[in-house]
Amino acid sequence: MTAPTDVWKIASVVDAARARAAVDRIATDAGAPALERARLLSALTAWLRRCLGRGGEWELLLHVRQSAAGQTGRLEASLSPVGHCGPGPLDEAPSLTCSLPHQPAQDAPSVATSLPEALLRADEYTAAVLNLLDEQESLVRLHREELHQTNQGVLALHADLEASARAQRELLEAERTARAEAERARRLLTFLGDASAAITSSLSHTAILRRLSDMLVPDYADHLDVWLFDEEEYANHDDEHAPRVREHSAAAVAAARTGRPQHAAAHPGGLPGVDDLPPSALSPQRPLLAIPLVAQRLLGVLTLTAPGPRFDEDTSVMLVELARRVGVALDHAHRYQQSRNTAEALQRAQLTELPTPPGLLLAARYLPATWGMNIGGDWYDAFLQPDGSLLAVIGDVTGHGLHAAVVMGQLRTALRAYAVENATPGEILTRLHRMLGHLQPDLYATALIARFRPGEPEVVWASAGHPPAVVRAADGTVRVLDAKPGVMLGIPLHYVYTDHRAELPAGSSLVLYTDGLVERRGLGIDPGINRLSHALAALNTPELEQDLDAAADALLKPLLHDSERDDDVCLLLCHTVAP
Repeated sequence: MTAPTDVWKIASVVDAARARAAVDRIATDAGAPALERARLLSALTAWLRRCLGRGGEWELLLHVRQSAAGQTGRLEASLSPVGHCGPGPLDEAPSLTCSLPHQPAQDAPSVATSLPEALLRADEYTAAVLNLLDEQESLVRLHREELHQTNQGVLALHADLEASARAQRELLEAERTARAEAERARRLLTFLGDASAAITSSLSHTAILRRLSDMLVPDYADHLDVWLFDEEEYANHDDEHAPRVREHSAAAVAAARTGRPQHAAAHPGGLPGVDDLPPSALSPQRPLLAIPLVAQRLLGVLTLTAPGPRFDEDTSVMLVELARRVGVALDHAHRYQQSRNTAEALQRAQLTELPTPPGLLLAARYLPATWGMNIGGDWYDAFLQPDGSLLAVIGDVTGHGLHAAVVMGQLRTALRAYAVENATPGEILTRLHRMLGHLQPDLYATALIARFRPGEPEVVWASAGHPPAVVRAADGTVRVLDAKPGVMLGIPLHYVYTDHRAELPAGSSLVLYTDGLVERRGLGIDPGINRLSHALAALNTPELEQDLDAAADALLKPLLHDSERDDDVCLLLCHTVAP
């Protein structure tokens, strides 16, 4: 439903003011909010000013439109020029609307409002706008405060986030450092274990010191010196690779005097359990670390030159522990060498000075094992019987060490005692068999006895489980005396040994030996006997008769040059000549 249209002619400022007052009255009567009225009137005033500024006469059309229910309405205002006066319609075709909460009176559009009343009412609108501005300013202040508090919270949150990020970075760095330290500690422990195994696997002072140098240089030390107090006893001076110290640093002397590790450098090392000293004159540019080598006593001092500007704490702890283990290994090597020397001296004391009977040349060789405590079981002997014949003996006691050497001495003595009665080789072995089974039931032995009589072109022999003798004839042919040997001496079995005879005219050679000469692990004894036979066949009779010792060396060379010996080697070479 639409109310009649109210038209206002606008030709002057007064007309505009009255029209504005009319619109104000309609909106006020219809209950439009003050702020809506203020917006409507402000826009209308601006349009009226523009119209007056363009000149001519204008019409203000006011329409009050009612809703379908008839309770509310809408005020519509539009401006248009009258006739063709003025420059034409407004560019933006002005049209204003304002919602009315309820319907104005029917005559409201025609009721004019006096100008003074409209003027006073305009102040109400201004006051409403100012109140609204005050409210908005209050809201703005409130929001500004909230924004400030929010900004403060955001700044605090950023600070917390940065602190958390910094703490996380520190934790990551700490974890990375801990992982690196753990990995480094693992490498040091692994090296310590490997180095300890390499050092303790040897019983040679020279090998221990050489391995120590190979392991430490250049990763853990630029150079190392080993000062052993009993150096002449410990070290092999013929070995050019063995570490030597001609001048001892003050740190090494202090370590020897105090028994404590010493660190010599221009700056304190701060190493755990290590004393600090001024820089050494022998190494003024790099630090020295002198560590005592201790077992049950102080053996010497290990002096290390730092591979870089300083020694690391963890590395120094590892080096001190390694030096302790080196001291123990050196002490074990020293004790082993003492035992070996004692056993070797005892065994060599049992070896015979060879006689020089007419018609027979003798040469013997005894070579101890190159490694291990394997001295003791092998022996040779050659002596004259009362009837003028000569007995050549070769033997090997099972087992090694001092006990085997003692048993070997008992067998040698008993054999000589039984031979005084001019017993044959078989009879002597039979008696030795009974004696060994009675005195040493836990040990066995092999032996071979050969008897030479002056002027007889034969040899009588008997064997107790021993490797067979090898014979070279004057013409260079070689044969093995492979008659079935008797059982080993000491076997818990009653046994009588048999004598055997072999031709041995002048110019012939008989070789007696122990299994250490011909036996190799995994190969058996037969290939070794074949090599011995070939080496014996390669000799000639003039060589044998001119220098039997050189011939004995020539037999040993092809059999031993390619192998370390884990067993002793005995060789007894007998060569017959014309009386």
